[in-house]
Amino acid sequence: MSEALYTREILRLAVSIPHQSRLDKPDGTAEFRSRTCGSRVIADIILSDDRVIAQLGIEVSACALGQASAAILATEAINKSSNEITAARDQLAGFLAGSSDSPGQWNNMNHLSAAKDHPGRHAAILLPYDAILAAFEAAVNASKAA
Repeated sequence: MSEALYTREILRLAVSIPHQSRLDKPDGTAEFRSRTCGSRVIADIILSDDRVIAQLGIEVSACALGQASAAILATEAINKSSNEITAARDQLAGFLAGSSDSPGQWNNMNHLSAAKDHPGRHAAILLPYDAILAAFEAAVNASKAA
């Protein structure tokens, strides 16, 4: 069971997370922890004038699936809006829940398919998305307060 879940591609992704450093002065930051598995993601973002991610800093402490998911997201996140990140998260969540046939259109999303039958891993896979979306919310709230 674990061999099919932790494929060579999942392990390759898990060790290739881009943007793995915190940002000095982020517009928004958020930390999320999974209650089910203890995974943790901290996301820092700097937004461009048109409210897309210009810079990303991400710190990930998770299983290989959570790390692989973070790698996929961090690779795709630059120049994406909150709506685009939300759409990707919703597509992936729907796939994991069985209500969608595809995990999403981004490169390497298909490698997360093996996790569909392992609900205990779903929270770790979605955690990077939740952290980045919360960082977006923090950035918007900070700009309103300024």
